[in-house]
Amino acid sequence: MLLLRRFTRGFVKQIAVLLGLIAGTLIAIPFGVTDFAPVTKAAVVGFPTPFHFGAPQFHIAAILSMCVVMVVSMTESTADMLALGEIVERPADERTIAAGLRADTLGSALSPVFNGFMCSAFAQNIGLVAMTRIRSRFVVAAGGGFLVLMGLCPMAASLIAVVPRPVLGGAGVVLFGSVAASGIQTLVRAGLERDNNVLIVAVSLAVGIIPITAPDFYHAFPDTAKIVLDSGISTGCVAAVLLNLVFNHLGRDRDAADVTHPMESGEELAPVH
Repeated sequence: MLLLRRFTRGFVKQIAVLLGLIAGTLIAIPFGVTDFAPVTKAAVVGFPTPFHFGAPQFHIAAILSMCVVMVVSMTESTADMLALGEIVERPADERTIAAGLRADTLGSALSPVFNGFMCSAFAQNIGLVAMTRIRSRFVVAAGGGFLVLMGLCPMAASLIAVVPRPVLGGAGVVLFGSVAASGIQTLVRAGLERDNNVLIVAVSLAVGIIPITAPDFYHAFPDTAKIVLDSGISTGCVAAVLLNLVFNHLGRDRDAADVTHPMESGEELAPVH
């Protein structure tokens, strides 16, 4: 992928990720880590059976658990929308985020009818936009239509499943790194010249990394609480919001009060040479 991005131009450069996945899969064949058997057994055309696993059942415990899961999912979707807004130079406002979350929840309501999972945003797609610089919504809509057609072709799904996990991991290094880079760009504009904001970022990042570096850290908590706590995105987000309220909104901000802008004090700014 890196070689294609560096030494090619035009269309080939734009599809470097796809070509990288294909090349990685081909290289993996001699090592015996690919299995094409499911492709030969899959049908060319197939339609999902609504409620294949039975009629819907409603239990209060399961409903509450799914509500918590949806909060986690919406937190991740919000973060992805904010990152995407930075990449396309169109910051996501409250209206955009609300519309995106409504689309996610509508998809999550319809997905179980066809035996699917709840909708969740994938940061890989954000990284793909950052790499290709393709920002057209029509391209996204066309891609969605193409995915619907592929969903009606079990053979195509089996072919995609052939891609080995190490190959996907290689692509993920670039794609997730792009998302991290866009997050750094956002933090640069977060007023890090103030000590309080640096502290908020530091603690939030540390709290968000805990579920990854120490998966059993929250083992003593109830299962319902662990749904949120085991997600670094959720814990980091909660920590950032609470710390921001404590340091920057609740009570008087002493740091801000102690700093006087030159224009407010009646002083004239020195000319810049």
